[in-house]
Amino acid sequence: MNILDLGDTHIHWREDGDLAGAPVVFSHALGSDLRMWDKIVPLMPAGLRLIRYDTRGHGLSACPAGPYAMGALIRDAERLLEALDIRDCAFVGLSMGGLIAQGLAVKRLDLVRAMVLSNTAAKIGTPQIWADRIAAVRAEGIEGIADAVMQRWFSRRFRETAELKGWRAMLVRTPADGYAGCSAAIAGADFLTPTSGLTLPTLVLAGSEDGSTPPDLVRETADLVRGSRFHLIRGAGHLPPVEAPEDFAAVLAGFLRGIGHV
Repeated sequence: MNILDLGDTHIHWREDGDLAGAPVVFSHALGSDLRMWDKIVPLMPAGLRLIRYDTRGHGLSACPAGPYAMGALIRDAERLLEALDIRDCAFVGLSMGGLIAQGLAVKRLDLVRAMVLSNTAAKIGTPQIWADRIAAVRAEGIEGIADAVMQRWFSRRFRETAELKGWRAMLVRTPADGYAGCSAAIAGADFLTPTSGLTLPTLVLAGSEDGSTPPDLVRETADLVRGSRFHLIRGAGHLPPVEAPEDFAAVLAGFLRGIGHV
């Protein structure tokens, strides 16, 4: 277990692969934790340094009082990379993690040489949608929204498997303060203009069955980044690393090879 003490919070992180290899950093979705990438890590090419972490308010990271700003989530990632002496990483962010990826690339191109945006957008939802979600969590707990989240996250096929129970449990065990705090950060995030100025190598992934960030929304974000590559993973919902890990890993590995990162 690796814990980075940042003073105002602490971040849990994990490292796999070749510790001397080119770094790839993974940032997870709201209501999950670094285990979201468990199926992807073993499928990555040799020679990569694979770093995962729990966003504040999630997993084994601290859950400071909210609400949070997206700038704070970006700063957490920035400080983690600095502490691990990482430069020129490929940063892979899914949903909330994709917002963090965009913000970090805008702020620190010395840290990020390539960006992978999965099931995300430059702006996700509206302030009212997130205000309603936060109110529901405050009133009913995460249990009260869990079934609706599962509907948006996963395809019908996956929802019929026993594995769904584990992902539902992960969501429900997320601290309500952490979920609400990060929801507030997402509500206030709008990278439409900043992301449109990015030119770094970018892969954008969507799931055909995604009920949270539908493919058309994800494609619109891909169109913001000049030269980006868009790929649709058919049959997968909001979390392709969970539902379609082989497809996700193959496309990711191909992208990393194509840019000379491995």
